[in-house]
Amino acid sequence: MLNKKMKIVIAGGGTAGWIAAAALSNQMGELLDITLVESQEIGTIGVGEATIPPMRTFHRLLGINEQEFMRATNATFKLGIQFENWKQVGEKYFHSFGITGKQTLITDFIHFWLRGRKLGIAREFGDYCLEYKAALKDLFSVNDQAKLNYAFHLDAGRYASFLRVRSEARGVKRVEGKIAEVRQHPDSGDIAALKMESGQEIPGDLFLDCTGMRGLLIEQTLQTGFEGWEQWLPCDSAIAIQTESTAPAVPYTRSIAHHAGWRWKIPLQHRVGNGLVFSSRYMSDDEAINMLLTSVEGKVLIDPRVIKFKTGKRKKTWNKNCIAVGLSSGFLEPLESTSIHMIMTAITRLLQLFPHGEIRQPIVDEFNIQAESEITRIRDFIILHYKATERDDSPFWRYCKDMDVPENLMHRINLFKDYGRAYQVEGELFRLDSWTQVMLGQGVIPTSYHPIVDLMSEHELQNFLNGVAAGVDRNMATLLTHHEFINKYCSSTLNS
Repeated sequence: MLNKKMKIVIAGGGTAGWIAAAALSNQMGELLDITLVESQEIGTIGVGEATIPPMRTFHRLLGINEQEFMRATNATFKLGIQFENWKQVGEKYFHSFGITGKQTLITDFIHFWLRGRKLGIAREFGDYCLEYKAALKDLFSVNDQAKLNYAFHLDAGRYASFLRVRSEARGVKRVEGKIAEVRQHPDSGDIAALKMESGQEIPGDLFLDCTGMRGLLIEQTLQTGFEGWEQWLPCDSAIAIQTESTAPAVPYTRSIAHHAGWRWKIPLQHRVGNGLVFSSRYMSDDEAINMLLTSVEGKVLIDPRVIKFKTGKRKKTWNKNCIAVGLSSGFLEPLESTSIHMIMTAITRLLQLFPHGEIRQPIVDEFNIQAESEITRIRDFIILHYKATERDDSPFWRYCKDMDVPENLMHRINLFKDYGRAYQVEGELFRLDSWTQVMLGQGVIPTSYHPIVDLMSEHELQNFLNGVAAGVDRNMATLLTHHEFINKYCSSTLNS
């Protein structure tokens, strides 16, 4: 293959396209001839400003310096998500990225906590998690003692630009312009080339569709098909705006439910990302725009724009010689900040399953099996937030509360409710701690705990719980304020 490089054509830039280009050129650049096609006239959605911790592993794979990346993208740190009004109006809970308590071989920490709660000797569940307590006190640090599990808030447009510089330095060719036609092989139906409006033709062996929800290659050309999930995720619209910062950035995302959906608040170093997600069945565009504009703080920097979407996935992520990456592969609303993560896992999966010469069906099938497993498990976790609610104050929430959900999710809810048992299967993104925190936060409280916990005396249990909480408090003492740490570690003003 060194004599004949495989031609990779990436259709579309934005976050998806440049993540793909950066990773492929970094890991396999000498084996590949990579061309990325994008048009400055075609805007990107670019609102995916919150991320989750696996991004740090992906960056290590690419040799990205964290401080350089954060300065370039005006990034802040993220320790989790605060959910407000999801269980009931006026109530809130926190989904942190940390591990709560200490696990044992037989059972999970929650069972010790449940007995302690019954005896009146346990603190709030989050008090046994460093990331939870640090987030709510606006504390952060990267040090050897308090090893926080964290992610980032970032400027998606600047992130794409940051990756573009790295990609072009490794030989990725960028072609500016719009795609006029997708040429297919007459016999196989495989994509042969992209014909540009300029008349230029760009042939390829493998095509990555990063054209967003329109799916120019995977859907408009190959007619792969789409499986909709609107029966479980009824929101179909979003509005995004940016505002000036009015206070130091906190190290968490806010997700605030309203009568027909929810809104987000994502603090960067230089501004705040705001958005409102809603169901058009229960709220008009004008009502949504008005709600968002009246709820934000600080000067509005851009005009509101309504984004229409349909939740679901392509029936195949890899079809013929085309792989859908990012929004072209499907859409899950940004409730748990998984969009950028799924771009990164798609490219990692491609690197792991990269075809040896000719593309053969077994590798395509395995890619699709893994992709479907990933997105359906993430889907179920997001559905949980809607289904497990006590709200009945609006038609939207009554629908969510009463809707039938996938069988596997209902099993997980019942298992937790009856036995306090949560789990994470192999390859699943959300950990046991994530399922536990969201279940408890949404009001799914176990009715029993593992009997082995009763082998501890009340005094032993109290000492155990106090010891865990004291360890969290000791680590808290090593942290700085989030704002102070950013100024020392990665302030974007150092770029100016």
